[in-house]
Amino acid sequence: MNQVFRFAPSPTGLLHVGNARVALINWLFSESVGGSFVLRIDDTDSERSTPEFESAIQRDLEWLGLEWSTVIHQSARFDLYERAAEYLKESGRLYACYETPEELEMKRRLLLSRGHPPTYDQEGLGLTESQKAEFESEGRKPYWRFKLVPENIEWDDLVRGQCHYNGAHISDPVLIRADGSYLYQLPSVVDDIDLGVTHIVRGEDHVTNTAAQLQIMHALSGSTVDRLAHLPLLTDASGKGLSKRIGSVSLADLQEDGFEAMAIASLLAKLGSSEAIEAHGSMDELVNDFEISRYSRGSPKFDPSELEFINAKVLHLTSFWQIRERLEKLGIVRQDLDLRGEEFWEAVKPNLKKLHEAPSWWAVCSEAIRPVIEDEDTTFLAEAAKLLPDEPWDSHTWVHWTGALKEYTGRKGKTLYLPLRRALTGLSDGPELKYLLPLIGRERAERRLAGLAA
Repeated sequence: MNQVFRFAPSPTGLLHVGNARVALINWLFSESVGGSFVLRIDDTDSERSTPEFESAIQRDLEWLGLEWSTVIHQSARFDLYERAAEYLKESGRLYACYETPEELEMKRRLLLSRGHPPTYDQEGLGLTESQKAEFESEGRKPYWRFKLVPENIEWDDLVRGQCHYNGAHISDPVLIRADGSYLYQLPSVVDDIDLGVTHIVRGEDHVTNTAAQLQIMHALSGSTVDRLAHLPLLTDASGKGLSKRIGSVSLADLQEDGFEAMAIASLLAKLGSSEAIEAHGSMDELVNDFEISRYSRGSPKFDPSELEFINAKVLHLTSFWQIRERLEKLGIVRQDLDLRGEEFWEAVKPNLKKLHEAPSWWAVCSEAIRPVIEDEDTTFLAEAAKLLPDEPWDSHTWVHWTGALKEYTGRKGKTLYLPLRRALTGLSDGPELKYLLPLIGRERAERRLAGLAA
């Protein structure tokens, strides 16, 4: 039996990291069991859904490394939803209601004041045809609720464990608004049935929805999805919930800020699980290590500082041949990369936090820079220039050269190494000079030690 997973974003905004985590976990789960991953675009809200947001969502998911077997648009499937609605009406499970929002709010407040849960009283079920006609003569249009059966609704959640609800304690959900538009519930269930979805993995804010949807699904098809997982919602570092509507960090923001897709995937895949968060070099590694049972009910926190640490580690794991094209796009020309690109990358990557920092180190090695020389170091650096060995240079040159300098001048430690670094790179810290020095070359090094731009 094919195992089918789905991710269902609404194209009403950019994809934030909370939703990206749900998409990633669905994809990893699917890949780990050889299943199919469906991208369902929930675009029934025609006023807020836009093609631009849909394109951005798909682009962000692809950048993250996710692929899907099928993409569907709910806006193209209204005929399926209409047939399902008519079937539920004919079977007595979908009934018309006429209360105004103000009347519903009054009922809710009254129940709460009496200490009762604010569940709908099913008034619409008892309306006669003449009462309905009278409401409609007043200009009211019906909205439609699904009649829940007052019985236990149970499932063994893959994250939350045993979940128990009773239809008698849940308000009959509204499936169709008075203007004829569909709420989330009915289209989602119809699509899950039609696409043969076997696993539903989503946020814990859908738990109550799930209880009602299982009854809707059974009423339409006679069966339900029994592989359900509800993940705790991701929060920011302070514990505040994430939402695209309040401007929480989006994947597009993170990409623009220079974060690696693999760093984001490495972090999001492990947040909320019992696994250590560490950098991974490929999506295959994450797939091979995936277990849905490792996720807990605790709310995971998305901390940008943690992402920065993982991002650096991902770059450290990246080979030159994996990054070569991107270095070229950053302005390091092909011919130069062909000559010494791999040597350069291995030298600087341990010091990179983000890839866009690499060109500045390429400039240190290949372009004219202004050396930093303190007055008291001028004589020392002149002596250092005289002791520069002949080329060719390799990673041992630095050790031999500084050893000779130490013996000749008596300098050691910071007083020996810091003036050399400042003169050779114009900076006080950076990659190991035993790797940078051969890239800088003797001619450029000699000029810099003399205080000349080179």
